[in-house]
Formats: sequence, structure tokens, C-alpha cells
Amino acid sequence: LSWDPRLNICSDSLSLSLSPSPVNPGCFLRKRVRLSAMAKVFEAADASNLMTELRMSFDAGVTRSYEWRVSQLKKLQVICDNHEPEIVSALHDDLGKPELESSVYEVALLRNSIKLALKQLKNWMAPDKAKTSLTTFPASAEIVSEPLGVVLVISAWNYPFLLSIDPVIGAISAGNAVVLKPSELAPASSSLLAKLLEQYLDPSAVRVIEGAVTETTLLLEQKWDKIFYTGSSKIGRIIMMAAAKHLTPVVLELGGKSPVVIDSDTNLKITVKRIIAGKWGCNNGQACISPDYILTTKEYAPKVIDAMKQELEAFYGKNPMESKDMSRIVNSNHFDRLSKILEEKEVSDKIVYGGQKNRDNLKIAPTIFLDVPLDSLIMSEEIFGPLLPILTVITICHSILDCFIDLVFMSDIHSCSAQLNNLEECFDVIRSRPKPLAAYLFTQNQKLKERFAMTVSAGGIVVNDIAVHLSLPTLPFGGVGESGMGSYHGKFSFDAFSHKKAVLYKSFIGDAAIRYPPYSRGKLRLLKALVNSNLVEVFKVLLDMNFGC
Repeated sequence: LSWDPRLNICSDSLSLSLSPSPVNPGCFLRKRVRLSAMAKVFEAADASNLMTELRMSFDAGVTRSYEWRVSQLKKLQVICDNHEPEIVSALHDDLGKPELESSVYEVALLRNSIKLALKQLKNWMAPDKAKTSLTTFPASAEIVSEPLGVVLVISAWNYPFLLSIDPVIGAISAGNAVVLKPSELAPASSSLLAKLLEQYLDPSAVRVIEGAVTETTLLLEQKWDKIFYTGSSKIGRIIMMAAAKHLTPVVLELGGKSPVVIDSDTNLKITVKRIIAGKWGCNNGQACISPDYILTTKEYAPKVIDAMKQELEAFYGKNPMESKDMSRIVNSNHFDRLSKILEEKEVSDKIVYGGQKNRDNLKIAPTIFLDVPLDSLIMSEEIFGPLLPILTVITICHSILDCFIDLVFMSDIHSCSAQLNNLEECFDVIRSRPKPLAAYLFTQNQKLKERFAMTVSAGGIVVNDIAVHLSLPTLPFGGVGESGMGSYHGKFSFDAFSHKKAVLYKSFIGDAAIRYPPYSRGKLRLLKALVNSNLVEVFKVLLDMNFGC
């Protein structure tokens, strides 16, 4: 497998395209040296052999013991503790990430996940007692969490360490053998992941396969016990098609257009700071739960824009293109995609802040738009970059929430606003449209908070902040509808890679003749009473029943 720094391999479109090399060619030089040292190309036979070896390890029980799981989790902890500078450097090579973002949003979050798994693993592994009924008396029952087997994790480039290792923590905690396929769009991170996991983890049960479309395709042809994918909905559909061939279950962590609603009854200064931190302070908008657009009233929009301009300058200076506190665009393909969105005639005319870009450095300044057309590219696809449109509505609905639902889920705001006369109609509109991965609301109005949480369907809802639910292991993280399926984080990660096996222990004592032929009306009455757990009827039937019939 050779590497040409002029060749940009884009798994987002499952195609190979020639484009100029991204910035920081030193990263690609290291990658080229590493790949050129590899003896052979990853082929179909290699994928098959890989699966066979991992299946043998799993079937031999290598991964099932508590001790093995703890040992692997502790080694992941060592990686985070001893190799943080290397991780930060790789993330800077791939994305120009500031050290703070790398250390806090990737390494620190991973440490927390590992610590929680180590602390709670015995409890997670312990069977859960289940109630029994008269039908099975005398008996006991429990729910046993058993590992699925051999699982595949396909991770994304925007948070290449967090989104690679976090699912692996869940897979290992649950007792599975696992293959990690990191994204080739973050080559320095992919190379480091392969090196560190090979160095520290048990190679008989944990493997890393680097590569691009060919390698991913060969892996998907194998029969896995679960596939965990993080990325775009377009590739998510391809993953599901491959999984369907073997009836393999999947977890799909996708994306969507995550909206932000700003009510006039809010602390505007804090609101704007949190939006900026959740948009440009999280990999420069290249995050699946990044705000995709803002919705507020026409009267309040100027205040929002002025506050955002002021805080953006305070955060990133008068020339944000020179700021060291903001990530760059991942590569030239994504830069060109964002440029196309930015330069669309109906959209470029709506810029109220920013708009500067530099293809040589893969930099785009924070850019705010006001009232872009709803049928424009920026409103029809996930942005995944530093562009943020603000849409305004006329306050003729019952509340700003009605307006929010109006814009998110209807194509014609004017006709919709006139039609939305009650909450029930809002429910119908929401159910008819794709659901976002996250939805955000800023308000001090308690009733508005409650209505938002009850009527807006999304992977997650956050009120008065952005993206912080990601860091809370007691909450499931995942999408709904086209924004994904399945969830993880904390125990939800353990459950995602476990089968909940029902186990019933029955005694030979108390074997009842009524369950066996020949059947009678009396047996029928008694069995119906037992199934319905109706003790009164059971005693009544027993008194009336003639067992000689």
C-alpha cells in the first residue's frame, strides 16, 4: 500500500479523486514512510483470515473474562496517559486542532469513559434479576449480558481518537473481539492509532486495519456480529446494505441539520458565547452535533448578529484567519464543497459577517448569513464547517417554538405559519420530516422549554447550551430516523455491544399435569387463570375442577 501526497482519498463519497495535497505535508511524509514499509496490500484473503483468527480467539473465550476486559481497558488508559503529546500532535497535523480542543474534547473524554468502565464493569456484567409469574412457579429468572462476538468499528475523521476508541471501550467492556477501521482522511491519527493499539492491546482480539475504500469494502464483505459506524448518512446507507447481507445489526452515528432556537427571553451574551463555542470552538463546525443554523424572530435577529460579531472578535481577533485557536478544514475536497455552498449566488448575498477563505491554508473564516433561501444548498445539506445561517420568522405563531417547527419541517414558512393553529398540527409536521441529531433552545421561559422537549423529536435536546450532552455518560448519545440508530456512551456503550440473554431456571418440583394432554375444560380454565395471574380464579377453578373429566 503506497501513499502519494497528491492523492486525496475520500471515503465520504467512496471514490478516489486527485487533488492538491493538504497543508502540512510533513504529516503525509510520515504516513508515506509508514505505509511503504508495509509488506503487502490488504486483500480479500487477508480480510477472511483476520475474521477467522478473531473468531477463534472469541470462541476460545479469550475476551469473556472480567480480568481480560479490565487489562485491555487499563492499557487504553496508559495510551491516554503516556501518549497525549503524540495524540495532540497528530490531531494538529490532520486538522490543525488547538491543543485545548485535542486534550479536552478527545483525550480527557476518553479518560473519563475508561475510568467509568473500569469502575462499573462488574455491575454491568452482573446478571439482572427478573420477576417470574405463577405460570413458571417455582422458578427464577435473570437477564445475562453476553458479548456479541466479533465486531467492526468504522470511525470518522473529525474526532479521530474519540470516535475510534470510545466505541472500542464499549466493545471491549462487553467482551467482544474488535476490528477498528480509522478514517484515512486523518492519516496521522490513523497511523498513530494503529501503532499504539498494536503496541498495547491483545492482538489476538483487537486489530486495526488502515486504508481507504478498498480496505473498508473488503471488511464489509465479512460476517460481523455488529457494525458500529460514525459518519455521513450517505455512507450509512451503504453500511446497512452490506450488513443486511448477513443480517448483521448496526449502530449508525450519523448527522443532520441541528437547529438552534433563540428566544428573546434569554441571556444573550451567554447564549452567543455558548453557540460560538459549540460551533467554531468544536473543530470549526466539523462536528455532527454542531449548530447548523439559528432560528429567531425578525425583531431579535439584529441583536443576535451584533452580539455574535462582538464575541467572535473577542474569541478569534479581528482577523480570525490568523487565529491559532481554530481548526482548519480537513482537506481540499471539503474546502471546495464548503466554498460551493458559500459562493452560491442567493447565499453569498446574505453574508453579514466573515466570508474570507484561503484554499492554500484550508482556512475559512467564521461566516454568518441572514435569511438565506430555504431551498439553497446551505439549508438542504449538512454544512459541517464554519458557516452559520440565521433564519428569521415573523411572530405570528403561538410561540417561537411554533415558528421553529414551521421552518425546520416545512418548505414554505408563510403558508405554514398561517396553518399552524394548534400544537397537534405541529406534531404532524414534525413526524413528516427527517429528525436532526441534536436540537438546541435558548430561553428562560419554562413553558417553552417543556414544549420544546415534548414536541421536537431529535437524537438529543439541549436547553441553554450546545453539545454538552455528549460529555454526560448517563445519557445515551445517538440519532433517530435519518440522523442514526442505536446509541452509546457509558453503560449504553456496553449495552450496544451486548446481547441481553433471557435465562430461566426451573425446578423439577411442582410439575403440574394440567399442562399436558389430554386437555379438558377444567385444565383450560386453570391455565387461563394462571397465565392471567388471577389467584382468586385459580382457587375457584381448583375447587370446582373435576380432574376425572
